Amino acid sequence: MYKYVDEAWQKNLKEKPESIRERLIAWRKEPTMVRIERPTRIDRARRLGYKAKQGFIVVRTKVGKGGMRKSRPRSGRRPKHLGTVKIKANVSAREVAERRVAKKYPNLKVLNSYFLYQDGKHIWYEVILVDPNHPAIAKES
Repeated sequence: MYKYVDEAWQKNLKEKPESIRERLIAWRKEPTMVRIERPTRIDRARRLGYKAKQGFIVVRTKVGKGGMRKSRPRSGRRPKHLGTVKIKANVSAREVAERRVAKKYPNLKVLNSYFLYQDGKHIWYEVILVDPNHPAIAKES
């Protein structure tokens, strides 16, 4: 069944129907990190280890697109050696999203994350977190 959910999601990403546009408008107005009841892409979340039980938490987060911005040096430099453009981080946007969520929820462990959507300014990810101290999770491992 999840195969069909994945196919429907991929089709929607290509066609960009009105429902996705409305959802995206709502996401843009939300805060950067939002804890949600259930995953938006249940098929992907299940493949990455999500289970619909207590102790599992899903957080939707957005990360800004683009390279790093480095301030221009104050003292004199030859323009070629300013080193302000083409500065790139060695971490992906997904890793940035996971790190930020882990910082906000220090008592939870990041299980995994997956891509949701992107527009010109932001990339949205959903991060799956697990509470290792929750009785439902602790008795399992």
